[in-house]
Amino acid sequence: MTDAASRRPLTPRPRTRRGLDTREGLLRAAEAVIGDIGYAAASIADITRKAGIAQGTFYIYFQSKDEVFRELVVEMGRLTRGFLTEAVADAPDRLTAERRGLRAFLDFVAKRPTLYNIVTEARFVAPDAYRDYYTIFARGYAQNLSAAAQEGEIRSGNAEVRAWALMGMAITLGERFAIWETGTDLDAVVTEVFDMLEQGLRP
Repeated sequence: MTDAASRRPLTPRPRTRRGLDTREGLLRAAEAVIGDIGYAAASIADITRKAGIAQGTFYIYFQSKDEVFRELVVEMGRLTRGFLTEAVADAPDRLTAERRGLRAFLDFVAKRPTLYNIVTEARFVAPDAYRDYYTIFARGYAQNLSAAAQEGEIRSGNAEVRAWALMGMAITLGERFAIWETGTDLDAVVTEVFDMLEQGLRP
């Protein structure tokens, strides 16, 4: 994260249930609006209208559109990591975990396309948040791959490079088969991917 980003003050979270519910409503409205029409086109008035609250109320919970956008990027990372951790929790080995994780990720993207669009747009709107999103994800991913190699579940290799390679593949697969085109047989996509991963490309 850049120095400027790390110094940016954040609006304190509310302490009451009502306040938390209102903040959550704003986040969901921002996800719907920004994820649909993009950061530049979306306005705070659009977000508060979607949330059904007065525009001035927005500033009780967020200082700016930039702050709510960044919160959505952080939330996407937290939700995705939690979702995937649960999906692979009882996997008997790393390859099974990889297969289940990819399938769960594609399903998550298909169900939350607006939130995924926001992360994609963060590359241009908030590049430091975008970089943090993937760096945090890759760090834990590499640790899991390294542990699996030590246990003999996969071949040894550069865990960081592998983590980024697998992440990149999942990202583009998500765009192609879960956002650009809906109704795809995601199980068939995952089967094809793991045939390639397990067997390689050699004839």
